Amino acid sequence: MSLRLRVPRGLRVRLVVAFLLAAAFGSLITAALIFQQARTGILDRTRDAAVADLRAQLDSLAPGLPFPPSTGDLRDLALQLDRVGGARAWHSAVAYQGGPPVSAGPTPPPVPEALRAVVRDGAGAATQRVEDRGRPLLVLAMPVTYGSTGSTEPTSTPSGLTVYASFALDEDRADIAALLAAARTAAVPALALALVPALFAARRVLRPVRRLHDGAERIAAGELGTRLDAKGGDELADLTRTFNTMAATLQSDDAELRRMEAGARRFAADVAHELRTPLAAMTAVTEVLDEDAASGILPPETADAARLVSDGTRTLARMVEDLMEVSRFDARTAPLRAEDIDLRTLVTKTLHLRGWDTDDRVTVDLAGPVPVHADPRRVDVVLANLIGNALHHGSPPVTVRARTEDGSAVLTVTDQGPGIPGHALPHVFDRFYKADTARTRSEGSGLGLALALENALLHGGTLTAANTPRGGAVFTLVLPSAAPTPPESR
Repeated sequence: MSLRLRVPRGLRVRLVVAFLLAAAFGSLITAALIFQQARTGILDRTRDAAVADLRAQLDSLAPGLPFPPSTGDLRDLALQLDRVGGARAWHSAVAYQGGPPVSAGPTPPPVPEALRAVVRDGAGAATQRVEDRGRPLLVLAMPVTYGSTGSTEPTSTPSGLTVYASFALDEDRADIAALLAAARTAAVPALALALVPALFAARRVLRPVRRLHDGAERIAAGELGTRLDAKGGDELADLTRTFNTMAATLQSDDAELRRMEAGARRFAADVAHELRTPLAAMTAVTEVLDEDAASGILPPETADAARLVSDGTRTLARMVEDLMEVSRFDARTAPLRAEDIDLRTLVTKTLHLRGWDTDDRVTVDLAGPVPVHADPRRVDVVLANLIGNALHHGSPPVTVRARTEDGSAVLTVTDQGPGIPGHALPHVFDRFYKADTARTRSEGSGLGLALALENALLHGGTLTAANTPRGGAVFTLVLPSAAPTPPESR
């Protein structure tokens, strides 16, 4: 089993890492510059000291050399220089008039061709660092400007002699290695010390961010009066002021929307209440007209007109009742008189009251008891709207099925119609929503499915709409199941 390392990705971690990286980069650049300067200083000091020592030795040895010197004379001068090399233990060689260097030993020191070219060009003393079998060497080339044999005063006239000397830079390399090790050793405590200001800076930066986060959560929870203290003039302070402006705007807009919504609710409730009384009188009159039309007292044309007025009056009455019910839900004053009852009994009563129990278009599957804790009147409203909607917009047969699942009462109403269009499915429970292929409205007010959903939620249940794989629509009502009745004691 492989373990995956989880890298923290919080803003605090990123700020600390960025601070440490910046500190490490700055320390690295500073250490590199100091190391380069120290290394150059060490090598320059060694070079200058070696050049001065070689010149001092030549000042004392070169005047006694006969001119023109023989090969033996050149070898003797190289031997004398080797002996006075002291702690440097340099290896020297002498060349005359551009000839090959002559040394006291069998092998002359390594002299780069570039160094010889510099001497030939008359540039004076020159040095060059080389590697010889893995060891760093410093090679010196120094033209001798003394006069003829026996002269004790130096002249500026070249004598034709060039002395080459090389010695190892082991001590310098050790010093440089020690300097590099010290720089590496100092980097760890430097980063450790940098961690303290990094944590402090991250805390200072994240404090207003945390306040903004907490403020946003309070705003999301509905506390629109939340305001934050904006201190300073940096970007985070500007962001905090912008947050406060946004919160103030949201609070103002919310108050205005609530005021408008409350006004709309009052208007709908007032209109419905005012229409209720005249509609009651109109309904009574239309009932008399229906009786006269049915008995043949009225002429045929008058009877048709009376039936049309009667249907319109009943539709308007249902709409007013639905508006009154919606107003109660919006005002959270809708009463719930729940009782323990079998859902099959409620389905049977709903079908019987509307004549659907003898309708071949409706089939029922009510196998097994389905106990439910619900308000019978409100469940009847839900069932009537669901079944009526399926009959009006779907195709028969409409199947009503009730069962118990996972401790809840579940009722489904399924039709064999074309189903609910995809663009209308999310809005089937919206008030007064209209689609091109209207399935979302029950006959009448256009509030049927919206009221069905409100009644389901009032019970603590759910109501959902979907399409079956065969294409029909299916509405699913889930209600809390009633507690089982304990057996009677004998």
